[in-house]
Amino acid sequence: MSFVSVAFLVFLPVVFIVYWLLRRHLAWQNLFLLSASYVFYGWWDWRFLILIFITSLSSYASGLLIEKTERKRLVAAVNIGLNIGILAIFKYYGFFIDNFSALLQQVGIQLDAPTLNVILPVGISFYTFQSLSYTIDVYRSKIPATRNIIAFFTYIAFFPQLVAGPIERATNLLPQMQSQRHFQYDEAVDGLRLMLWGFFKKMVIADNCAVAVNLIWADYAHANALTLLGGMVLFTFQIYGDFSGYSDIAIGTARLFGIRLMENFRLPYFASSMPEFWRRWHISLMTWFRDYLYIPLGGSREGMPKWIRNTLLVFLLSGLWHGANWTFVVWGLYNGCLLILWRYIPIRSVVLTFLLAVIGWVFFRSSCMHEAIGYFASLWQAIAELNFGSLQHGKVALLYCLLLVAVEYVQRDRLCPLQLEGTAIGRYPAVRWTVYYVVLFLTFFGRGEEQTFIYFQF
Repeated sequence: MSFVSVAFLVFLPVVFIVYWLLRRHLAWQNLFLLSASYVFYGWWDWRFLILIFITSLSSYASGLLIEKTERKRLVAAVNIGLNIGILAIFKYYGFFIDNFSALLQQVGIQLDAPTLNVILPVGISFYTFQSLSYTIDVYRSKIPATRNIIAFFTYIAFFPQLVAGPIERATNLLPQMQSQRHFQYDEAVDGLRLMLWGFFKKMVIADNCAVAVNLIWADYAHANALTLLGGMVLFTFQIYGDFSGYSDIAIGTARLFGIRLMENFRLPYFASSMPEFWRRWHISLMTWFRDYLYIPLGGSREGMPKWIRNTLLVFLLSGLWHGANWTFVVWGLYNGCLLILWRYIPIRSVVLTFLLAVIGWVFFRSSCMHEAIGYFASLWQAIAELNFGSLQHGKVALLYCLLLVAVEYVQRDRLCPLQLEGTAIGRYPAVRWTVYYVVLFLTFFGRGEEQTFIYFQF
């Protein structure tokens, strides 16, 4: 079920009402929340529920076994291997087999490898990493293994962040699932405002940008320089509006249920360096790699060569996490190299950081390396021929992007740009409600053609 669907508009109020009617019975409340989450996830394809059930059950059982047995490392390794194996089969099998077959053909060997005609389950990378964090934290004795199976299954499947994050940690979310929640009006209001801003970013910013980006990418070989540059900038805002918009909706929805999720975006396009950008972008994923891969490998403690290795490995895997395509691999390594370069040339520039991010997003948006290289080649040719022309698509979308930048800059110190209390104009309720209705009006009447959330494919 998508957040931007009629089904969700019916689903959310019903779940909210029943959930709080059960507030005095935590076990029943969790069981209902788990059932609602499974309905939400199974709305796409009921077969997806089989995989998330297997992942949840194996991780729950492994936690108990880790505490009971002396062979803790073996139990943890088996469960980690099982979960990564499931992810690899459904997400990466075709990519690795195709590339391995192509490599063998270069030396004259024909490989007739079996193919798997499987559907990539929505959000599998998100809940797999969430389950892995639990197993690793129990193994490290950072959190006790839970015996409350309903609370644990709800932790894995909690519907607001199930299919596109944030990737929660058991140390944060699981205790909330095991303790009584109380409805707080101020929290619910903050949640609704965050949801409204998330819908605006998704439906107005991302979807309007997507229409123009799709048109530009479909005919990049014949576009002028300004249109190609515009396409790059518009996709930069499309991916931000899409993903951070989803995160805002998820975090806001969770607050309606008395649950706090971690921050996932912190105004990344205002970063003045690439290291800072990656401390602000997809925070839940980058801190996951930091805590479970980068630091265990030694981080920056064991000299420059190993730091470079660890940095490149983290960004290589971050790229692969996003998809089984060489474009994601190159995008990851590109960003890893920028972080290494920044250590030697620590420039502070918001404009430069933004432009480097824009260049990287071309690899992310392209369907293959041939397309990415072709896009850059067309841009270079257009500039060399002084064929700047005019922006052919996305003028309105670009205006919306400028509005987004202005509002988020002015409200940069607040949880949500719609949090107006304490500002000069926000002390008047009539002004606050006028702003809310203007954003709501723009969301429904200024929205672009509906697009699937980009991160559903990851």
